[in-house]
Amino acid sequence: MRNRRTAVTALALLALTACGRETGSGAGSGNGDGSGSVRTGPRVTGVHWNVDSVTAGGRRTAAPDGAHVVIDAKGRATGSFGCNRFTAETRTDGDTITVRRATTTAMGCEKDAERFEGAMSRAFSGELTAAVTGRNLTLTTATGDSIALTSEPPAPLTGTTWTVTTLVSGTTSSSLPEGTEGKARLTFGEDGSVRGSLGCNSFRGTAEVTGSTLTFGPAGGTKMMCQDPRMKLERALLAILDGRTTYRIDHRTLSLTAPNGEGLRAVPQE
Repeated sequence: MRNRRTAVTALALLALTACGRETGSGAGSGNGDGSGSVRTGPRVTGVHWNVDSVTAGGRRTAAPDGAHVVIDAKGRATGSFGCNRFTAETRTDGDTITVRRATTTAMGCEKDAERFEGAMSRAFSGELTAAVTGRNLTLTTATGDSIALTSEPPAPLTGTTWTVTTLVSGTTSSSLPEGTEGKARLTFGEDGSVRGSLGCNSFRGTAEVTGSTLTFGPAGGTKMMCQDPRMKLERALLAILDGRTTYRIDHRTLSLTAPNGEGLRAVPQE
C-alpha cells in the first residue's frame, strides 16, 4: 500500500535532453577526445532514457523502478519519476540543456519515491551540462550534482516473450485474476506464428501483421482444465486473440485491442 502523503509538486528538473552537438560532416566531427565534453553522440530525442540515480550534495539516491524520460523533436520532455509523471520544456545549446516550465502530477507516493523526487526537485533545474558515453547520459549542475541515465531500446514485436499484465475493457484497466500473474505469455515469430500460454493451456497459431493490425488465425493447443482463476483468464484472452486486433508498442508495453474494446497489455518477460 502506498503511503498517501503530499508529493513534491515543484519538480522543475529533468529535461534530460542531453543532445550532443551534431555535425554535418564525417572527418573531425568529434569522435571523443577524452575531454568528457559532448561534441557528437547518439540522438537523444525519441530515446527512452531510464533514470538510474541522482547524486546531490555527495549523496547518491537510486531511482525507483519506472523512472524515465523521453524527449521529442520539439524539446518537450515527458516521463516518470517512478511515481509522479512530469512534463517540461527544454532548450539545447551545444552541451547545455536548459529546463523550464516543468509540471508534475501530485500523487501520494511511498517514502523512498518521495525522497527521490525531493532530491530531484532540490538539485535540478535551469541549466544542466550533458555528457554522453555510449548508452549512458550524465546531466550535471553548476554545483556538481548529477543525474545518471541509460538508454533502453524499444522491444520488438517479434522475438520478444510478452507477459500479459493487464486486461482492458474500453477505458477501464484491471489486474489479472489473483494467482494468475505471470502465467500468460505470447511470442510472435518472424514467420507469422504465435505461441505461448493462456494462463492454463499452451497454444500455437498464426498472427498476420498488417500496419497496426494483428489478425489471429485459428489456434491449437493443450486441453487441460485448471482452477477457475486461470480458466477465467484463459477465456478472456481467447476472446481477445480471435481475428483482427489493433496493436501498439509503447516502448516496452504491448497493447492489443479487439474491435469490441476488449484488450490486454503485456511487457517483455524478465
